Amino acid sequence: MPNNIPPPFAPDAASAFTRLLTVLDTLRTQCPWDKKQTMETLRHLTIEETYELSDAILEGNLDEVKKELGDVMMHLVFYARIGSETGDFNITDVLNGVCEKLISRHPHIYGDVEVQDENDVKRNWEKLKLKEGNKSVLAGVPAGLPSLVKASRIQEKARGVGFDWDNKEQVWEKVEEELQEFKDEYNLADQADIDIEKAEGEFGDLLFSLINYARFININPENALEKTNKKFIKRFQYLETKAKANGKALQDMTLAEMDVYWNEAKELP
Repeated sequence: MPNNIPPPFAPDAASAFTRLLTVLDTLRTQCPWDKKQTMETLRHLTIEETYELSDAILEGNLDEVKKELGDVMMHLVFYARIGSETGDFNITDVLNGVCEKLISRHPHIYGDVEVQDENDVKRNWEKLKLKEGNKSVLAGVPAGLPSLVKASRIQEKARGVGFDWDNKEQVWEKVEEELQEFKDEYNLADQADIDIEKAEGEFGDLLFSLINYARFININPENALEKTNKKFIKRFQYLETKAKANGKALQDMTLAEMDVYWNEAKELP
């Protein structure tokens, strides 16, 4: 066995983190693939790992969560290693930086500021970010976020400075208003008469208002939609399996025939 393998099963967090740093340093200097990587080549892989972590969380598979957390951690350390090679930053800078940010943005813990609840904490957080130089409360929302997630973050940040509805009833009224506006644009007698761009705008307004209502009743819209996606996939694949077992092809079946299997799927746990 090669003698450069770090000792296994570090007994504490600090030792385990040091072990990861040692492994990454070795791979960066000795592995042909690792030696070629840049921040740009790792970027899409990091996004993929993050989605895999998200899937594991939604599935409630804690073994997979643990594994995917390790993969994400490895990527973070890899970026820090690359930063150290250019002299821009290293892992110590990264860790100290995030610690200092957390301390400065939690004056109710590390200072003499008093808060009543989590909403006070969020408002203080956004005010502190503006003092640190952010030109807009919304500047911290990444442009590349998926639209559903971005809408949630935009609304959360606006709420952090008091730009929000007073209660969920007002938000639901807005949902109904946007739904009616969309119906007015889209439910025309002739499909050819529909202004698709305008209808698309109304549909976007409707989605935005629904996401806002979900926030008011503590539903994460991204999680909710993904769970529905998974539910639909499971039921549709059951339909495919049952049809094949009975020698049928979906494209040759009527909707009523498919509904029989679909309703069976809905009864499954």
